[in-house]
Amino acid sequence: MATASSPAVLADATRDETSLSRFLHGLPGVDQVGVEARAASLGTRSIKKAAKLWAIDTAISMVDLTTLEGADTRGKVRSLAAKARRPDPDRPDTPPVAAVCVYPDMAATAVEALAGTGIGVASVATAFPSGRSSREVKLADVRLAVEAGATEVDMVIDRGAFLEGRYGHVFDEIRAVKQACGDAHLKVILETGELATYDNVRRASWLGLLAGGDFIKTSTGKVSPAATLPVTHVMLQAVRDWYDVTGQLRGVKPAGGIRSTKDALRYLVAVREVAGEEWLTPELFRFGASSLLGDLVLQRRTQHDGHYSGPDYVAVD
Repeated sequence: MATASSPAVLADATRDETSLSRFLHGLPGVDQVGVEARAASLGTRSIKKAAKLWAIDTAISMVDLTTLEGADTRGKVRSLAAKARRPDPDRPDTPPVAAVCVYPDMAATAVEALAGTGIGVASVATAFPSGRSSREVKLADVRLAVEAGATEVDMVIDRGAFLEGRYGHVFDEIRAVKQACGDAHLKVILETGELATYDNVRRASWLGLLAGGDFIKTSTGKVSPAATLPVTHVMLQAVRDWYDVTGQLRGVKPAGGIRSTKDALRYLVAVREVAGEEWLTPELFRFGASSLLGDLVLQRRTQHDGHYSGPDYVAVD
């Protein structure tokens, strides 16, 4: 990639607003027809039974089990944590999920419920989902989550500033949030449904990576369209290109609208084919979902038993 050929080029890109804008607009344009055709083609790949069992277990281990509702209670979060630990209580060999994702005021409850399990606690922050607040308030939101014990923070970028071309503002805000995260991992939510073009998705992806995001994430799940395969392809290519230039592995998290095992497996095929096998791990790929886990558990039982268990036997949200 001519515009990101070395770490020195990347360092120069973040020197000032003009350099950042020049770099982002110098990125190669996304071939809309090509990326949509490739996503459709990979989405038709079939997976054999043995590989399918592995893929289902891998997908379960990548789920950020999420509740982000105004009516969330401590009891609901504790129940979600129990499901995260034992997605299928009758089958203890079912892997646990990667993390439970909640609002900052529920992070302490999730931390307590998941103590000693190794399951992460992710908290949304920065005036989620709109991101419409002062930086002071956004950083206070992050500190609230981290002080409660959150191990991961999912921030939203200022889409208005991005669409106005104020890339330096967005960059500085991500940097400030990253610093406020301390040891917690930072996921940068692009809200791709509001970015309008694949070129903007590519620019926002690189902006998130340049500013220090550990993950780039498609969506809040509150805006339609949320995650799509073509958009995720663009983001996977960005982290692959980033790795090729810097040697640093960064992750991708599609979120919103991924509800079926069939959909999840399509995303895993895209991960392998676009980014590479190294990304087939919860450390580098996540699903943001509230209802996906139930279908994954149902399909896991089907693969093991040879017949469909049905929702009467497995809790499906």
